[in-house]
Amino acid sequence: MQYDPANPLIVQSDRTILLDTHAAAADKARAALIPFAELERSPEHLHTYRLTPLSIWNASSAGFSPEHISDTLERFSRYPIPPVIPAWIRETAGRFGKLRIIYRDENLYLVTAVLPIFREIEASKGMSGYLRPEPSITGQDGTELYVFALPLIYRGVVKQELLKLGWPVWDEAPLVPGDPLELALLEERRSGGPFIIRDYQRNAAEALVGDMRPGSGFGTIVLPCGAGKTIVGMYIMSLLKTNTLILTTNVSAVHQWMAELLDKTTLTEEDIGEYTGESKNIKPVTVATYQVITWRPDKDSPFPHFQLFRERAWGLIIYDEVHLLPAPVFRVTAELQAVRRVGLTATLVREDGNEGYVFSLVGPKRFDVPWKDLELSGWIAAAECVEIRVDLAPDREIAYATANLRQKHRIASENPAKTGIVTELVRMHPEDRILIIGQYLNQLEELAELLSAPIITGKTPNSVRDGIYASFRRGEIQTLVVSKVANFAIDLPDASMAIQISGTFGSRQEEAQRLGRILRPKERVSRFYTIVSRHTVEEEFAANRQKFLAEQGYAYRILHFHDIASLADAASLADAASLAETECLCRNEF
Repeated sequence: MQYDPANPLIVQSDRTILLDTHAAAADKARAALIPFAELERSPEHLHTYRLTPLSIWNASSAGFSPEHISDTLERFSRYPIPPVIPAWIRETAGRFGKLRIIYRDENLYLVTAVLPIFREIEASKGMSGYLRPEPSITGQDGTELYVFALPLIYRGVVKQELLKLGWPVWDEAPLVPGDPLELALLEERRSGGPFIIRDYQRNAAEALVGDMRPGSGFGTIVLPCGAGKTIVGMYIMSLLKTNTLILTTNVSAVHQWMAELLDKTTLTEEDIGEYTGESKNIKPVTVATYQVITWRPDKDSPFPHFQLFRERAWGLIIYDEVHLLPAPVFRVTAELQAVRRVGLTATLVREDGNEGYVFSLVGPKRFDVPWKDLELSGWIAAAECVEIRVDLAPDREIAYATANLRQKHRIASENPAKTGIVTELVRMHPEDRILIIGQYLNQLEELAELLSAPIITGKTPNSVRDGIYASFRRGEIQTLVVSKVANFAIDLPDASMAIQISGTFGSRQEEAQRLGRILRPKERVSRFYTIVSRHTVEEEFAANRQKFLAEQGYAYRILHFHDIASLADAASLADAASLAETECLCRNEF
């Protein structure tokens, strides 16, 4: 094969793929990689993708053959592909579908046409408690199938355990339809204005629902923050027309889901129930929090609210922010393998490393879309990111030097010098709708008082939170101070600027979600400022954050303030920020 030096891909033997963003066919190659390769990082010039077993199995579940994957790499590769790569792709993809779950005579069976695989599982001590060998049967194509009887309650656990052994299961057993529920999407929002489903939202929903054949109807949809994952969920509901359970991260998110359903669907208040710590109404569509589901009186007690999963004949379960699905809920998702289900997320990264659980119990990735495509189409905002570093005051340096690691983080996070920067940034941007996000309540309360801004923390009653969020959306509030409670599933579409003054900084999830708060589409470029204490552990945590942003395609510039006193001069900060803006700092380039 003749290789073109102008091609965009460099495929390496360690299964990494480099994409030259300046090559003419870079955009076509990027789109072609999405089904079978995971994006690891995307700085300005070379993006790095990686082939993983999960990425290959996701592609296999979507119908992509190993030949298609290898041919795609060949077509866009600048140099010859290492021979080990096509061989590894064939072997890895070949594992998908070797084990299948089928339904016969009202029973479930795990079957394979490969006797060595059957013997391997039969010999596994970990599987002996779940599976019982049965006499072989003849498949529809005349092939001899080796059989394990599979009790219904172990359907999810078996898939989970077999994935650990490197054998992803193709689940062909039918899904229950659930109780019917007539609903449709409106063409006109009840709040006013047309309601139009975007093409990628429609494609995402239809990729999940499929053609209702066995093996479709469950999976995960990955879309950037601000791209309308809630709308995708509602569109899926309109396609399936069945009783639906929606799980999300907090009470405010519950109320947002309910408001969206009432605004954009034919459902009425009588159709929608709230299941939270404040209210426990079960209706044809019920919206609950992960917190209430996983509550129990003590660590040795059962989870009393798990019964919600069995209260109605649910035909669909929506796991909002599925990358945050609490570990205990995996027990329930293991039982609910006969129910159609969808996970919605901006990132499949889990800090506990349980991406495989999402694959096996919720379902494989059914849809992903390049963030850059949505930005160029105007569906998510471009963003500028600036990191501002300030010194610790001399009287705090000694306390910092003698503190333990946890105390060092707090001393650095609560650096009083940050206050002046925050107030100046707010003054400089009177046209922006600003979120000030932090971790430590004393610091947040001080800033809220100084700026005469409302504050939302974990102690704020939900009714008060909802009222403040509503005022912010209506433009009655320019600046809002929020703790970590605003990290997830809060829709503040007009927020155009975020100032991060403290946080875990090492959490990729937190960084993605905080940045996501300002990525809702708008005419202006969004701004994301982070204030970090120099020569402290915050710089180390910030390095993790920078790495994450680089992986997502964000360039950024660091501003140093060597003399704290200079911050009193408003012009110095304004000039620095103006310089940052004129040079298009941290432009979202992914």
